[in-house]
Amino acid sequence: MTSTGEHRIAIVAFDGISPFHLAVPCTVFGDDLARLDVPRYDLVVCAEKLGTIPTQSVFSIEVCHDLSVLDTADTVIIPTWCDSDIRPSDALLDALRGAHARGARMVGLCLGAFVLAEAGLLDGRTASTHWVWADEFARKYPRVSLDVDVLYVDEGDILTSAGTAAAIDCCIHLVRCDHGAEVANRLARRLVTAPHRSGGQAQYIEQPLPKPIDNDRIARAIVWASENISTSISLDTMAEHAAMSRRNFSRQFRKATGTTVSHWLLAQRLTLAQRLLETSDQTIDNIACDSGFTSTVSLRQHFSNTFSISPSAYRKQFKNQEPTGC
Repeated sequence: MTSTGEHRIAIVAFDGISPFHLAVPCTVFGDDLARLDVPRYDLVVCAEKLGTIPTQSVFSIEVCHDLSVLDTADTVIIPTWCDSDIRPSDALLDALRGAHARGARMVGLCLGAFVLAEAGLLDGRTASTHWVWADEFARKYPRVSLDVDVLYVDEGDILTSAGTAAAIDCCIHLVRCDHGAEVANRLARRLVTAPHRSGGQAQYIEQPLPKPIDNDRIARAIVWASENISTSISLDTMAEHAAMSRRNFSRQFRKATGTTVSHWLLAQRLTLAQRLLETSDQTIDNIACDSGFTSTVSLRQHFSNTFSISPSAYRKQFKNQEPTGC
């Protein structure tokens, strides 16, 4: 923490940085979050040299902090990197190692994972990066277990994400860890993006969002099912709301979402159960009912199989987490 008690986030910029990648953490942890009446982050952008730094766009940015701010940062974010083939300077790598050794939370978004890997901070860990550079990453850093099938990986003190959209999800996840699920949801609504709710524990890995639904009938059925998730829903009832035959609906649903109706329903129910465990004092029995599970036993089995933790243990661990953002 800084002397004012604020959680300091240092975002590392460099010559030729993508303004969009830089804007992602600045937006999530900046003014939009401040409007939600929660403790503000002390957000700073730093670089190896002070002054004007060119970007990939037609404008430059002014940087007022050098890498010394990493000595006091609670979270250090590498929002991207200029090129996977360009090795970061020894000064930057040493500063990152020092921040991590001091206990700072390290975040590598998109190609930023290459920088953390080059610093040796990802050795023996699981990480994610943009799928386009996955083969190169795996080749350069064989000591890192690369998972290209997820949006981001949270190992507690180090987080890495896939491409730009995943970086938004990762940053919202950090807000959730620091300020709780409701704040993260409110922020996501302000940013007009979807909040992720797949677990507050470090070992949980967020799953990719389904692609947008461009089939109006399927979308209508999904909206109806989402609004009635606590009730008994079957393939037949969803097909009826889509005004489609069972066979055609099943085929079109998989095409639109990439999964089956049963798997989709289970994911929605587990997501709702997580939210209720995090934000309410309802009994496990009531949560099972409100989430649409046929029984408490069914909830426990599916929850444990998916997250490797029981609902009651999940609630206990989540409630015991102390916010680190204030």
